[in-house]
Amino acid sequence: MSLPHPEKSSISLPPIAQVSAIWTFAALAAGLLGGLGLAFAAPGALPAVLAVSEPVGDLWLRALQATIVPLVAALLFTGVVQTMATASAGALARRSLGLFLLVLGFSAAMSLTVTPLILDLLPIPGNAGDALRSSLGGAPSGPVPGMADYLKSIIPTNVLDAAANDRMLPMILFMSVFAIASTRLEPRQRDLIATFFAAIAAAMLVVIGWVLAVAPVGVLALSLTVSAKTGAAAIGALAHYVLVVVLTGSVVWLAGYPLAALLARKPLGRFARAMVPVQVFALSTQSSLASLPAMLGACRKLDVRDSTSEFVMPLAVALFRATSPAMNLAVVVYVARWYGVPLSPAMIFSGWIMAVLVSLSSVSLPGTISYVASVGPIAIAMGVPVGPLALLVAVEVLPDLMRTLGNVTMDVAVTAAVDRGLAAPAKGDEPKG
Repeated sequence: MSLPHPEKSSISLPPIAQVSAIWTFAALAAGLLGGLGLAFAAPGALPAVLAVSEPVGDLWLRALQATIVPLVAALLFTGVVQTMATASAGALARRSLGLFLLVLGFSAAMSLTVTPLILDLLPIPGNAGDALRSSLGGAPSGPVPGMADYLKSIIPTNVLDAAANDRMLPMILFMSVFAIASTRLEPRQRDLIATFFAAIAAAMLVVIGWVLAVAPVGVLALSLTVSAKTGAAAIGALAHYVLVVVLTGSVVWLAGYPLAALLARKPLGRFARAMVPVQVFALSTQSSLASLPAMLGACRKLDVRDSTSEFVMPLAVALFRATSPAMNLAVVVYVARWYGVPLSPAMIFSGWIMAVLVSLSSVSLPGTISYVASVGPIAIAMGVPVGPLALLVAVEVLPDLMRTLGNVTMDVAVTAAVDRGLAAPAKGDEPKG
């Protein structure tokens, strides 16, 4: 198996319909302002307007939800196969993957601790939670299972039934085991099944691209409906949401500095100075892949060996998104607080596992598609409504800046830490072709 390259995923992406996030954000602003204007200036027109906006928004939301399970199943299979291929590329790859997993696990655990604390210190303003819940709907279904029922549910008796009923954790664990098992097949059979799931993933990406191509229309309808029913509370809640998610992501970004100082033994000031041009470029492009040359330049400034950085850095861009578990979980925890969903230890554990697995299975996708494919399964696994995601995706353009900033900082820090752990190139460290 060959090592994955950041520009060459195991999925050959077809042309995917895309709409600029600015247009979706503009549709959100227009819907919010339009709903407020109608509520105050022409309340008599609201019933007629809502008779159109509510079903349009609901249809778009349903189409969005329908893509989550098959897309995640296919992406997870290809992601696990790609990770296994990377692990077979030598000791350096395994060492890098081990550190990636540790940081991803920390990122998820931190979010589950920090986000509730932030929400305790900065509660959702006023009656925004109740107002949004009443306008968006999507209350969680079914009671929270006990620990015994939860443990039994992890291993599905019928994986198709689990997928059909949105039991995301057993479905994803099954797909992970199935993907690992497929790597033990003879090459011809292994390649055949990998191609099959890659084709499913590619087709589903086309479908979700079509759905998100009309995101401005769907978001306009949803935001107009919400604003007309809730007034200014919706605007305040969305601004508060962005603040909380960005604050959670900033913890991962800042954690890159002590990681570089403690594990990579790089002077804090030197690391900070080397990261400035990388971070400026990352914020301007909102792309870790586009920032790869700048990150390699930062590694050279930090005296990281070229043999390490030229191997680990592309690997990090392909597989390692340090902020994803933290910020994806922050979204779900925020929605849970919105809807008053109590998060039991079993649900928190499900979210932790799901956040790490989904992060590893992600590929370089447009931000809106990545958002739906990453946050949706975590919400389903934790029993949190996914309906609000259709509205929150419109403001993802703002938290996405922190995602990119944290990812590039952690990429360089982890690469330097891996290099520090190599006292001398060990046999088997060189990547296999």
